[in-house]
Amino acid sequence: MTEDLAEAQKLIYAEIERLSPELRELSVDLHNHPELGMQEHHAHQVLTDYLEKNGFTVTRHAFGLETAFLAKYTNGGGLRVGFCSEYDALPGLGHACGHNLIAICGIANAMAMKALLEKGAASGTVVLFGTPSEEPLDGKLIMAKKNAFQDHADVCMMLHPCSSNITYWAASAIQDIKVVFRGKPSHAGGAPWEGVNALDAICQAWVSIGLLRQQLLGTDRIHGIITDGGKAPNIIPDRTAGYFYVRAKTTDRVQELMVKVENCFKAAALATGCEVEYKWRDAGMCKDIKQNSVMAETYTKYYESISGMTIPSRQAQEAAPVGGSTDFGNVSYLMPGFHPFYDISTPFFPHTSEFAKQALSQEGHEGSIVASKSLAMVGAHMFIEKGFYESAYKEYDEAVPKDQRS
Repeated sequence: MTEDLAEAQKLIYAEIERLSPELRELSVDLHNHPELGMQEHHAHQVLTDYLEKNGFTVTRHAFGLETAFLAKYTNGGGLRVGFCSEYDALPGLGHACGHNLIAICGIANAMAMKALLEKGAASGTVVLFGTPSEEPLDGKLIMAKKNAFQDHADVCMMLHPCSSNITYWAASAIQDIKVVFRGKPSHAGGAPWEGVNALDAICQAWVSIGLLRQQLLGTDRIHGIITDGGKAPNIIPDRTAGYFYVRAKTTDRVQELMVKVENCFKAAALATGCEVEYKWRDAGMCKDIKQNSVMAETYTKYYESISGMTIPSRQAQEAAPVGGSTDFGNVSYLMPGFHPFYDISTPFFPHTSEFAKQALSQEGHEGSIVASKSLAMVGAHMFIEKGFYESAYKEYDEAVPKDQRS
């Protein structure tokens, strides 16, 4: 480690330790006031007030989203290092994905980078993106369409609490579709032959998708629900509807599956004589994550040093993939990105009531402090180490096709 990085390390660790009690207060506040995606008004107010009080230039209600924000601090020219804070909760479960901790991790990293810049240990800009509505997987997609990340950062990172340490979580690419079949009503007992059964159509589509799974890869997922199955058993249904998710390891594979799903719907309509309408969601596909190994290996070095834990090798992680999706995947297609999971001392996976309790615990907070120090050092390397950003960008440039960088 160079002398400059050693000094940066001391400064970063001390700053995050100094902030720890304040970050704990913020985390508990958010946990006690859970808000759904695009409705995070309390979190937006609390976080932006804190950042503004601590010397950041804050844009509230950023990018046309009521609960998004942008916080910046600049000292001199140079790289623009970005971090993300999430703060939406789950319906019925509250902060069972630990977004209260994600929020304070973003603030910890932004404040640590600000301390570096203020002391003259680095030159450039730190940016914190307040990204609402991660659970519906659309906040960052909408922001990216408005060039939020492209116009304000050269690299972006974030942290996520979990039941284990994972630095090469690829996440699943995902797109969802809503479908409506329309037929003709008739009396089911008196004159069923006069009807065109829309329930038959959606059942046919359901069976076709089920049979399709035999030819799918083990990492492909197609799952859904029937949202409208008719109104009464004595009426041939003239309208039925469904809602389906399509997931796969990569964006390209999801696009292939989308065609297959559409064909299942078209075939069902043709077979039953119904009309069909379907629509993929307006926000677009939520992409897989292109985890940057330059950033991942640097994070691992510091995390293992601080925590005394060993993070499994990339090979071991990729041999036992973890499911789920995140809208940060789309950010990683725009610039070098990194999104690790960190351990908060629980055997329970996110989206459970047990995980929600752990996200409020002191252990959860302490795990967040360790992870924040480790990720902040990746930011320090970006600012200080010659060639570090270039190495990260080279890997990104080779991994992401140019026609997919949007």
